Amino acid sequence: KQADGSCVISYGDTMLLCAAVGANSPREGIDFFPLTIEYRESNYAAGRIPGNYFRREGRPNEKEVLTCRMIDRPCRPLFTEGYRNETQVIATVISADLDNNPDVIAITGASCALYLSDIPFP
Repeated sequence: KQADGSCVISYGDTMLLCAAVGANSPREGIDFFPLTIEYRESNYAAGRIPGNYFRREGRPNEKEVLTCRMIDRPCRPLFTEGYRNETQVIATVISADLDNNPDVIAITGASCALYLSDIPFP
């Protein structure tokens, strides 16, 4: 499925692609809001290309997990009460500079992607 809302956000030379997608109907038998946040800082965003055998991105490191939580905490309470559709927000760092922190920009980009989508978000 294509994204319901997406945006490219930049500040200085730091640029992120943020996308939000939501299911059309809630899953059966759940009594919670299934919100998934994914944040990735790729090596190429900082200009580093790994030269060893393991060139693929592995599982998220600790900073990426903490950034996912940092995006989740302010967004979760803003959703409509009783909304149970599975929702996923993905923030990918396209380029990063040393002056601007991409995780702070990701919070704004994630909320912008949600706002542009048809997901019930203020």
